Amino acid sequence: MSIEIQNISKIYGTQKALDNISFKINSGEIVGFLGPNGAGKSTMMKIITTYINATDGVAIVNGHNVTTEPILVKQSVGYLPEHNPLYLDMYIKEYIQFNASIHKISKTRIREVIEQVGLSPEVHKKIGQLSKGYRQRVGLAAALLHDPEVLILDEPTTGLDPNQLVEIRSLIKRIGETKTVLFSTHIMQEVEAVCDRVIIINKGKIVTDNKLNKLKGNTDQVIEVEFDLRVEPQLLHKIPKIKNIENLYENVWKLTFNTSKDMRPAIFDFAHDNGLKLLQSTVKNQDLESLFRDLTKK
Repeated sequence: MSIEIQNISKIYGTQKALDNISFKINSGEIVGFLGPNGAGKSTMMKIITTYINATDGVAIVNGHNVTTEPILVKQSVGYLPEHNPLYLDMYIKEYIQFNASIHKISKTRIREVIEQVGLSPEVHKKIGQLSKGYRQRVGLAAALLHDPEVLILDEPTTGLDPNQLVEIRSLIKRIGETKTVLFSTHIMQEVEAVCDRVIIINKGKIVTDNKLNKLKGNTDQVIEVEFDLRVEPQLLHKIPKIKNIENLYENVWKLTFNTSKDMRPAIFDFAHDNGLKLLQSTVKNQDLESLFRDLTKK
């Protein structure tokens, strides 16, 4: 077990940033850690990496307690925070050598990491001369120097252009072949391209934790419909197999059914039986983005 979180809570004054959070991550998993701004993602990552202490609960990383064994945790974790801290006036190799001296790492390992993250073409430059994508690579290099078993990445693709996104995505995927990765992002395409599993957090609580293929294989059917007249919500609940209803605007509704069977004929019959005209009905796939919106609005 690479990461084990047991009933973690974090309180700032009167605000509860994390509320009794628990989850486990096995060795070799790439896990997407998702949530809206302020949901508690960065707080959880700072606790795992020993930057801050939890108010309650226990966090174990590679068998070490983050509170009582912080040095051992730091030795086995690589961390790229949301705001990548770099010395812009240092050359790339100079900065990586500086970090390597802290861990007493050999020059051979420095060369390996520079090649691993694709920094070789820019290695002669100062960090301040680099694009955002290459600066992220420098941060990843620093996180990987001591060959950690666990890699924590907090919003590593924020502000990157499309080409840089593809490059960093591929890099993270390669790293995940040999390491456990906990990966925070707002970009759903990144999760679908990189992660094996998804944990979604909202208002300090976990709202779902599942394998990505199971989430994407959700059998619920979502249909967006528009009627010519206003419909009372309780009337819509009479449609067979209806699971959830949401009024998008005016007479337009989002209807969720707990079946993969096409329910548009049932909606047509409902409209006919209630003296309504069905102006449009469109099947909407329950993709990860729509699932995220549904879970974090509640």
